[in-house]
Amino acid sequence: MTTLENGVRLTSLSHGGGCGCKLAPAVLEKIIAGTVGGLTPPDLLVGVETSDDAAVYRINETQAIVATTDFFMPIVDDPFDFGAIAATNAISDVYAMGGTPLFALALVGMPIDKLSVETIRKILEGGQSVCKRAGIPVAGGHSVDSVEAIYGLVAIGIVDPRNLKRNSTARPGDKIVLGKALGVGVYSAAHKSEQLSEALYREFIATTTKLNTPGPKLAHMPGVHALTDVTGFGLLGHLVEVCKGAGVRATVRWNDLPFLPEVAALAKAGHVTGASGRNWAGYGDLIDLGSHDKTARQLLTDPQTSGGLLVTCAPDAVDGVLAAFRAEGFDRAVVIGEIQSGVPGVSVV
Repeated sequence: MTTLENGVRLTSLSHGGGCGCKLAPAVLEKIIAGTVGGLTPPDLLVGVETSDDAAVYRINETQAIVATTDFFMPIVDDPFDFGAIAATNAISDVYAMGGTPLFALALVGMPIDKLSVETIRKILEGGQSVCKRAGIPVAGGHSVDSVEAIYGLVAIGIVDPRNLKRNSTARPGDKIVLGKALGVGVYSAAHKSEQLSEALYREFIATTTKLNTPGPKLAHMPGVHALTDVTGFGLLGHLVEVCKGAGVRATVRWNDLPFLPEVAALAKAGHVTGASGRNWAGYGDLIDLGSHDKTARQLLTDPQTSGGLLVTCAPDAVDGVLAAFRAEGFDRAVVIGEIQSGVPGVSVV
């Protein structure tokens, strides 16, 4: 456990952490209802219509700008690790559109009466370390004095419009591939309760700071039809977005899902986030859990800070998709289900 100079834990300064801070799906839908519209130039290839990962604006026939932002309160107590996780999560949305990152801007809100300059510097250094691995500079940003610690990035990337991948273009018959193991929200809850072992903490940091670099390679594959990443709404929530956008239905096979070590036991012991319940309240009416129990529901709605890429692809493209993941060190990438025709939603079998 890491404590600050005044003996306070970083996670104690926030009411929620990581992507668990996101507004619940139902609340978000109510807020933005009626606000969609206005100026929509023809070169705005991706806007807010399908809850995609980033905005995309075409600047010529072969280049489009990918723009996104993400920020949240501490999910861990170590300031460097917090910065690294937040930066990895923000940059992921560029990869999830099939784009290549270009540069980032830092978003910094800190309670300067509670955090030292050194602690804040470590948070920024964690973010900068990830940007360095991504091959991009932190070219500026904005900072404010805040009640809670907040850190994230504006991430700007580039993509060939012909290779752009959306979350709304899945097709019946597609296989569903998930790039990272699930359970980040459970780990974060256990960490906040001081019940996450050092070994599991290392697993936690390893998965949440692993950049989703297969994105651009996947974007060049004609057999890849839809691409997104799994973050605050959990696996089921982001699959629901895929299904609603494309007018299809998904089937997920429970026995094929990858989970981080000891996640089920931690969830059964009560280490789950409030966001899991809010997620279920937002889209549970679109889910058929079959005979699966409450713990399974909590794991499938678990908010995944800096989660894995979620791919739908033609069956004959699966080997290439998995090879692209393996080449970038994603050994847990696996086929978890299929896309069918039907009423939008997800069935778990």
